Amino acid sequence: MTGAMKLQDMDYPTMTLSDNYDRLSHNPMWNQAMRNAIKERLEREKGDAVLMARRGGITPDSWQADLLRSNARQIILLCSRQSGKSTITSILALHQAIYTPDSLILLLSPSLRQSQELFRKLQTFYNALESESLPQAVEESALRMELSNGSRIVALPGKEATIRGFSGVSLLIIDEASRVEDALYQSVRPMLAVSGGRIILLSTPFGKRGFFHSEWTDGQGWRKVKITADQCPRIDKSWLEREREMIGDWWFLQEYFCEFVETSDQVFSYDDIQAAISSDIKPLFERS
Repeated sequence: MTGAMKLQDMDYPTMTLSDNYDRLSHNPMWNQAMRNAIKERLEREKGDAVLMARRGGITPDSWQADLLRSNARQIILLCSRQSGKSTITSILALHQAIYTPDSLILLLSPSLRQSQELFRKLQTFYNALESESLPQAVEESALRMELSNGSRIVALPGKEATIRGFSGVSLLIIDEASRVEDALYQSVRPMLAVSGGRIILLSTPFGKRGFFHSEWTDGQGWRKVKITADQCPRIDKSWLEREREMIGDWWFLQEYFCEFVETSDQVFSYDDIQAAISSDIKPLFERS
């Protein structure tokens, strides 16, 4: 290009940062180098979501990095409050949406407010990336984002009527899963049958009951991750001691140490009930 300044002709010591940028931005060699660098970075990020997390200002804990790099189809996160399970799951969902075109990602929680909170974390991280080279949001609201590559992210409340119309789900995330009704869980699983999509359950325990407890204790084919509060470097140990005194053992052991504790109004314990079940005894009534 006639009149274009060559890189070796630039007097860097006497030029301001804005001078450098202004001259470099008009240099075809520089522009091509920048395009190549961005393309190479995106290729690396496509294969490693940890790199995208770091670019957005998040340095994952070791277990979070393992999760971002996992290809497991079924994942259960039994993790303490404030351990970062929602944040890292939202990054994983965004990575799927950005680097796998036409993905459908559903964020499901017991209430719309909880689903919206998870979606807000995803939006915040997407905005932190600030890259025109990424698929752009062509439609966005408080509950939905559609990207220019055809991927959709939708936040939904835990009501069967609101989710039955979806199919071909690429990634289904169920937050606060221990509080989601069993019937709802059974109704959403078929969404993954044809698409072969992934499912992630994340929660603290809520008694020895429900599908979340059942899948954690007896479920097959799951990658199971347990992170207690004392494993999280951001949670102060002295604060945990005060919290235990404030809320009592029943809540504390579940919310922070991820233990499935019997409910206080239970007549028979879960273990006693399980011990009383036997396949050797013929049932009184046969199913028709």
